[in-house]
Parts: sequence; structure tokens; C-alpha cells
Amino acid sequence: MIEFRDVAVRYGPNPLFEHASFKINASERVGIVGPNGSGKSTLFRLILGDLQPDTGDVFLEGTPRIGFVRQHLEADSPEQTLLQYCLEGIPGFEATERAIAHLEEALTQNPSEAEKTRILRELGEAHTRFEQMGGYSIEARVKESLGGLGYATEAFDRPFNTFSGGWKMRAELSRVLASKPEILLLDEPSNYLDLPAIEWLQRFLRAFDGTLVLISHDRYLLRAITNRIVEVDGGTVTRYNGPLDYYLTERELRYEQLLQAKANQDRKREQLERFVERFKAKASKATQAQSREKQLEKLEEIKLPARSRSAGYLRLPLAPHAGAEIVRLEQAAYQYPEGESPIFANLDLRVMNGDKIAIVGYNGMGKTTLLRLLAGVRQPTAGKVVFGYHVAPGYQSQDLAETMNPEETVFNIAKAAAGALPEKELRNRLGGFGFDVDDCAKQVKVLSGGEKIRLAFVRLFLNPPNFLLLDEPTTHLDLEGRETLQRAIHDYTGTVVLVSHDVEFVRGTAQNILEISTRGIRRFPGGYDYYMEKIAAETQPEETTMATTAEPQKLSSKDLRRQRAQERAARAPELKRLKKAVETAEATIAKLEEEQAVITESLGDGSLDAAGLAHAGKRLKEIEYDLSKWTLQWEEAALALEVFEDTP
Repeated sequence: MIEFRDVAVRYGPNPLFEHASFKINASERVGIVGPNGSGKSTLFRLILGDLQPDTGDVFLEGTPRIGFVRQHLEADSPEQTLLQYCLEGIPGFEATERAIAHLEEALTQNPSEAEKTRILRELGEAHTRFEQMGGYSIEARVKESLGGLGYATEAFDRPFNTFSGGWKMRAELSRVLASKPEILLLDEPSNYLDLPAIEWLQRFLRAFDGTLVLISHDRYLLRAITNRIVEVDGGTVTRYNGPLDYYLTERELRYEQLLQAKANQDRKREQLERFVERFKAKASKATQAQSREKQLEKLEEIKLPARSRSAGYLRLPLAPHAGAEIVRLEQAAYQYPEGESPIFANLDLRVMNGDKIAIVGYNGMGKTTLLRLLAGVRQPTAGKVVFGYHVAPGYQSQDLAETMNPEETVFNIAKAAAGALPEKELRNRLGGFGFDVDDCAKQVKVLSGGEKIRLAFVRLFLNPPNFLLLDEPTTHLDLEGRETLQRAIHDYTGTVVLVSHDVEFVRGTAQNILEISTRGIRRFPGGYDYYMEKIAAETQPEETTMATTAEPQKLSSKDLRRQRAQERAARAPELKRLKKAVETAEATIAKLEEEQAVITESLGDGSLDAAGLAHAGKRLKEIEYDLSKWTLQWEEAALALEVFEDTP
């Protein structure tokens, strides 16, 4: 359990937040939300003890194991592999393994009886600790999480320092997940992940049985895995005892109530100020004026939540006219000069006017490269790209918002891209994207991430495109900013191709999915949910697929009963086999776990000599290997049985 009691944190004269009092109970799954810069990550620093509050206290019950993804990652040595990095970074794992090896070595040095007794006791305790932290199965868990996060098996033995920053973050996330923490703190984990990895992560986190605290703007993750929301906004921290949709509803009600209360307070303040101003100089009213002044001083200001302006007003103008075909790829291929094989080859693809397409797939598969080819930013190394009639591409790269001079003002950034556009018209355009006169004078360095995105769109639409290509446009946006941009793209009259790791954003904007995977590049003529259904169907047993795609026939009730009886009879042997496989796996797992418990107990009671300890340690590793193998067999059989039984 984590408890904040009247906590305040100040940077300079202004508080980040004050009077923060809330609890996170054991096994709760809490989402931390709020505008960028409101203090969400500061809550994590307080929990970890990296920061002390200016006032108030933060309490943690007991000494729980806390899992947290660090931001600065380096290998211990140039030769350290990805797998070694993940294993050796798990708290206590390496030290306990070294202790066991040291104690086992000490037993071979013919110690005295008293010393031998001490070594055996400590060795038993070390084995017990190692077993409790899941040491014998850690490698299997790490490999499972690395695979789920997108690493190929052959990457496990690559030096850790050869990976990019994003892939290093995945490795750090992998070892944190594999360490079985009691409290798991995740700060924007989807920033490092692509859609397949996010899907895997949400499945993993739904099965996590500890306390989970997640900072995220990702509505999909928040909806899938959290059941409580803590909002950090406007200098206040508020707990909502429900999931994301409950929070969104309650937040609006609370905001309306605060608006009304503030309006009443402002009217009262104005009345008091008028009275004081009018009568403070009159002797007959001086006492009443002083009383009103004291009332003014006691009025505690009602603070409204900041209400994110990360996207603000964002309405994309009508797209200029274009022909029916926007762009066509003919036998296109792309290969980097130093690459051994093309990223893709022999690709035929057509984008038609009005299409809204999301490109999905693991990082490194070529999503951004394909987007740049479609935008005309890069040329294919084979084949050709043909643009249609009057097509005007507008490409926004992932780092476009970060390439603006931080010392320049909003107006000057827009002016540099406006050409000969008159100043009055330029200011009107800026106003159309929510930048008023005061905003135009702001320097880029003081803008929020969402304001930078809006300014990037201003530059993009000063010469309006009709073919919009967006690479991770939601990266710097919070909840409200993402919703605003999603509505704008949904309502946009032109053609859109985008790359995004935000499931809800893709779900709300894309009408087609273009998947890049080891199978090649495939197009799915439907939205994200349709795409996920088709992918899931590909993993079902062949007979299930045949049953769902067969043409329905009109049968009498008697014929229908006979057909169902025949189907049940035909399915019976396979059903029996799957049930037998599940039962066998469960029985074997139970037997192995029983043997594991007996051996573990013997390690701690001092009954084994040196040879017995060595044999016990070896047998425990064999058991862990067998458990991993039989657990995998059980999962496969149980999943197949579930699908089989659910099939009509």
C-alpha cells in the first residue's frame, strides 16, 4: 500500500501540487493522468524515494520490491549481450547466483565441521532466496517477454550497446517485468513500443497480480488494464474510484461544479472589493469596510484544472481537389546501401482519394520508410512511385515538431513557411489553429508538446495538402490532445496515411490497415478491430476457419439435429485428445511442483551434504526446464481446447 499525506512539491515560488492526499491499495491498477508538465512523473520519484516532498509524507507499507524502468541505460561491458543485460539487471539475481557459486566452491575446500555447518546453512538460505525470486525460471520469463516485445531469438546474443535507444528501453522493460516486482511503476511504456508490442504488453499486464501504477496518455492501455485513476492537474491531485470512462464522466461533472463555484466566488469577491473601494474612506463605514477586507483575505481561491490545451482548436481545412488515384507503387523496393536484403520488394500498392490508412508492424520493419516513399521524400531503389492528378502531399515526420528553433516565436516560425502570404492572412491562419495574439509572441521553447504539434500543422497547411502523411503524430499529446487530433483526422476531407502506436487513435481514424511483418506487406480493407479479428482467425484450427466460412444451407430441424450429431461425433476424437493433453500436462506440472517444493525444503533444513546440495541444485534446474516445457504444452493445449469447445 502507498499513501500520500498532505504532500506538496515546489519548484521555485510556485507549487507543482499541494495538499496531495490519496492511497494506492495493494493489487490496485492505477492510471496516472494529466497534462504534460503537471507533475505525474514527480509522483513516481516520491514513491521511489528519489525526491523528498517539501511538506507532507509518502508512506510505503513494508519494503516491497519495486519495478521501475530507468531512463539512462548502458551495458556493464561492451561484450554484455541483450540476454545477459536483462538477467543481470534483475535485483538480487546476480548477487544470489554468485553467493551460491562461492558457497559451493567453499565446500570443496575441506572446511572444518563447524565451518561446513555454517556454509551449508547459508547455502540452503541462498537456494531458498533464489527459488523465491523465481531464479530457476527467470531466463525463460525474460526470453518470453523479449519475444513479446518484438525481439527476434537471434538478437538475444547481440551486444546490448548495439541496440538503439528505443530497443534498449524495451530490454529494460523486459527485465523489470521478468523480475516479478510487488509494485510495478510504468512511465509512458507505449512510447517505446509499436502496436504488436502494445497488444502483448496489455495482455501481460492484465495477468500481473501485483500493484500496478501506470503513467500514460494511451487510452487503450488505460482502458484495458487500470481500474482506478489519479489525475494530476492545476496543482491538485485527485483520485477517482473507477476506470478511465468513469473518470472522464466524473471529471466533466466536477469541472462544471468548479466553474459554477468559481463564478459565484468571483461575484462575491467583486461585491466585496466594490464595497471596500467605495466606503473605506468614510468614517461611518470604515469598520464594515475593514470587515469586508478581512473576508476578502480569507477567501481561498478556487483553482480550476488546467484543462489541456495540447491540441486546442484543431480543425483541418478542406482538402484541395485531386484525382481518383492518389499514389501508386509498381514493383517498388527499398534497400539501404549497407543493407544485405531489401526492406521490401516487388510491392504493388494503390492509395485512392479519400482513403485513411494506418501502417502497423514491429519497429524496424520499414513503416517509416514506406511512408516516406508514399510522400515522395525518398525514392525506391527499384520499381517506381506514380502520383495522381493534382496530388499535393503533406508529410509530417515524427520529429518535425522538434526541428523548430526553440528561440523563435510562433509567428516567426509560421512566417518563414508562409512565403509571400500577407501578415493579416497569416495571423488569420494561426488563429484558425488556436493561436491568439499573445500565443503568436511565445517562443517555441515555452510551448507544450501539443502546441508544437499545432504549430507544425500550421506550417503544413500554409500550402494546403490533399494527401496527409503522418509519422507518430500523437507522441507529444496528452489525453485531450489525442482526442482532438483524432476528431480532426476523422473529419478531414483529404487522404491520410499514418503510422501510430496509439491503438485508440488508429481505431478512430483508419479505415484500412497496412501490415508490415515477416509475411510481407498485406492490406486489410477494414478498421483496426477487423484487422485484429483476421489476425486472430489465422491462428485458429483449420476446421474452425472452415466452419465459419462455409456457406449456410437451409436445413429442416431434423436434418439440423442429425448434422450436429455427426459434427459432434467427428469432433469427439480431437476433443478427447485435447482434454487428455491438458490433463496430462496439469498432472505433470503438479508432480514437478511437488518435487520442487520437497527439494527446496531440504535445501534449507541442513540435511544435505555437499554432494547432495550439488545434486539438488542440478535437479532444480532440470525441474524448472521441464516446468517451462510442460507449461507451454499446457497453454497450447488449453487454448486449442477453448477454441474447439467454443466452436458451434
